[in-house]
Amino acid sequence: MRRRLATSVLPALVIALAWLRLESPHDTSGAVLAILVLALAPLVWQPLAVVSVVLATRIAFGEWPRHLGSAGGDFRRGFLDFYDVKTPFDPRVHSEMRGVVLTAVFGFVLLLAFALARRWTPAAVGAVLVGAGWPATLGPAAHAGRLGIAILLAALVVLAGMTGRRLPRAAVPALALVLLAAVAATASSAVSPGGLVAWQKWDFYNAPVKPVSVAFVWDADYSGITFPRKRTTVLQIDAPPRSLFWRAAVLDVFEDDHWVESTPRPGDALEPVSKRTQLVRQRVHVVGLRDTRLVGASDPVRFDVGDAPVVDIAPGFARLPSGLTQGFTYDVESYAPRPTAAQLERVPARYPRALAEFRRVGSTAVAPLWGARRGPLIDDHPALAAYAPLLHAAVAVTAHAHSPYAAVTALVRWFRVGGGFRYTNRPAETSAPPLVGFVAQTRAGYCQQFAGAMALMLRYLGVPARVAVGFSSGRYDAKHHRWIVTDHDAHAWVEAWFRGYGWLPFDPTPSAGRPERGELSAPYARSSIGPIPGSAGAAALHAGPNDRSDPKRHGESNPSTARTGQSAPRSHGSHANLILLLLLVCAALGAAVVLAKLVARRVRYATRDPRRFAAACRRELADFLLDQRIEGARSATLHELGALVRDELSVEPDAFVAAATAARFGPPAGAEAAARDARRELRRLLRQIRSRLELHERVRGVLSLRSLGLAE
Repeated sequence: MRRRLATSVLPALVIALAWLRLESPHDTSGAVLAILVLALAPLVWQPLAVVSVVLATRIAFGEWPRHLGSAGGDFRRGFLDFYDVKTPFDPRVHSEMRGVVLTAVFGFVLLLAFALARRWTPAAVGAVLVGAGWPATLGPAAHAGRLGIAILLAALVVLAGMTGRRLPRAAVPALALVLLAAVAATASSAVSPGGLVAWQKWDFYNAPVKPVSVAFVWDADYSGITFPRKRTTVLQIDAPPRSLFWRAAVLDVFEDDHWVESTPRPGDALEPVSKRTQLVRQRVHVVGLRDTRLVGASDPVRFDVGDAPVVDIAPGFARLPSGLTQGFTYDVESYAPRPTAAQLERVPARYPRALAEFRRVGSTAVAPLWGARRGPLIDDHPALAAYAPLLHAAVAVTAHAHSPYAAVTALVRWFRVGGGFRYTNRPAETSAPPLVGFVAQTRAGYCQQFAGAMALMLRYLGVPARVAVGFSSGRYDAKHHRWIVTDHDAHAWVEAWFRGYGWLPFDPTPSAGRPERGELSAPYARSSIGPIPGSAGAAALHAGPNDRSDPKRHGESNPSTARTGQSAPRSHGSHANLILLLLLVCAALGAAVVLAKLVARRVRYATRDPRRFAAACRRELADFLLDQRIEGARSATLHELGALVRDELSVEPDAFVAAATAARFGPPAGAEAAARDARRELRRLLRQIRSRLELHERVRGVLSLRSLGLAE
C-alpha cells in the first residue's frame, strides 16, 4: 500500500496542476488538496470511494447527494462554458466552471487510484496522459513544455511503480513512445490552443457568440440608432413566464438636453418596507453581452454572484468591474409588484424628501409636487424657456387627470395611441432641443426619445420619474422556462414612483415597428392604454390580470418560429471531436505497445547465431503466452512451453518444439536449418493458436504489457 501511495503522489499533483492552470486567480481555500486526499483514499481502502464521491460533490458544487440533480446541471453548464469562456477563467465569476475543474481533478485522480490498486497499468498511464494532457490543450500556451515534462515524469513514475522487478531493455522503447505521446499531448501545434484541435471552436451547435454591447441604445444623442442586422442572444434568464423588463441601469439626471447615467442616489433604491410576497427570482446566464452592469427584472433588490468580485454601487445596482463574460451566471431577486389600476388611482401624491431629485428639470429647477399650486417655473428659470412646449403639452394631455397614476396613463396613451407618434430609428433633425422637437414637431423617434420625453414631462408635472434602460422581455421558451433576450431587445422605458409600491415601469414606446419584443404584463400596465392598431401585442393589453402563463399574449414570438441569432436552449448533442481525440490518444498508446513489442522482437532476432535465434523463438512464444495470461511461460523450457500450449490452448506444438530444440541443442552442422524450421513452425503454431482465440482475447494479447515486464 505504501508503494502505491508513493507512486500516486506525483501523478496526482501533475493532474491537479494541469487543471489549475485554467484558473486565474488560483483558489487558496485548500479545496484542491481536499479533493486530492479524497480521490486517493481508495488506495487505503477501496470502499471509501463512496464517501469520497459524496464529499467531493459537496466541495465542488456545494451540494449534498440529495441535490445531485442540481449538481449535475451545474456540471453540464460549467462543462459547456469551456467552449465559450476564454481561459484562464476567473473562478469567482464562473463558479460552475470551477466545479468542473474540481470534478475533473477528482475523477482522474480517483481513476488513477483504482488503477494502481488493481495494478492496471494501461488505465493508470491513460489517467495521467488524458487527465493532464486534456487541460493542457485548453490552457495557456505558456510553460506548456514544462507541463509536458511533468506529465512524462508522472507516467514514468507510474510505470516504475507498477512493477517490482527491474525493467527489461525491451521496455525502453515503450517508455520512449510514452514520452513522445506526452510531449505531443502538450506541446504539439496539433493540440495546442488554436491548433488543429481547436477546442474552443468545437461547439458546432452553438459557436461561441461574440459579445456585443447595447449601450448605443441609451448612450445615443437622439440622432438615430442602427440595430445590427443579425440578432445576437445576449442573455438567457430563467424566470416565470410573466413578461418583465430587464433593467441594467437608470438615467436619473437630465442635463445638456440629454438623460445621463450618474451615481445612484438614495431615492433610486427607495422601496416599500413590506415586499417579500412580491419578489421574483431569476437566474441570469450571460451569453453574449459586453457590459459591466448586472441585469435583473426591475426593481432588483439582491444579486447573488457567489464569490465574484462584484461592486455593489447601491441596493439594486451592481457592476462586475472586469466585465461580464460568456458563461457567467448569477441569481437575482427583484421586487415586482402587480397592483391594479384601481389601487394606483388611490395612491396620493405624497413623496419622501429623497425623491425631490427626481422632480429636477434643470440644474437648479425642481418642479412643484403634483397637485400643488404651479408657479411660473419657466419664468423663474429662463434656461428652461426652450422646454416650454414640453411643459404645455404635459399639462394639456393630463388636464383631466386627478391622480399621479392618471397622469402617467394619460401620457402613455398619448404617446402610444392618441398623439400621432410613430416609431423610427432615424428621426428627422430639428432646430429645437431633441426631446422638444420630438414632441412638438416630428413625433417620430425610438424608445430613448419616447422614454426621455415622458419622464421629463412627468417631472414637470411634479411626479418623480426617471428613465430605465436595459432590455424588454424578449422571447419566452416555455419548454426550458427561460426568456431569450437578444441585442434587438435593448430598450428604454419610464419608471415612476408610487407610495407603497416603489418604482413601477411604464412603456410609452409604440409596439408597431420597433425591433424589441414583449409588453409589460402587470395589470396596471395593461390597463394604462387601450388597443394599439396594428400591434401584435394588442390582445395582451386586454388580458385579465390572472392571465400570465401564455407568452403569446404578452407580445412574444412563437418559440418555435422566432428568429434569433442563437437557439434558446444550448443544445450540445454531439462532441464527436472530443471522442475522436480520446480515441486517438488510446490508439497512440496501443500503437506504442505494439511498436515496443515489434522492436524488442526484431532486436532478439538480429543475430546470425542459430542457437540465439532459437532462443528468440522460445522467447516469442513465451511472451505470446504471457500476454494471454498463461502463467509460468516466462521461465519455462521449450518442452514446458509445448505442454502449456497443448494443455491451455489444445494445439499440438511438437513440430515447433522439435525444430527449436534441434536448433538450440543439436549438432552445429544442422543448427542453422533447424533454426529456419523453428521460425516457420512458430509462425504456423501462432496462426493455429490465434484461430482458436476470440477477437477480444486477441486484442487483449496485442495490447498486453505483461511481455514487456509490466504488471497489469
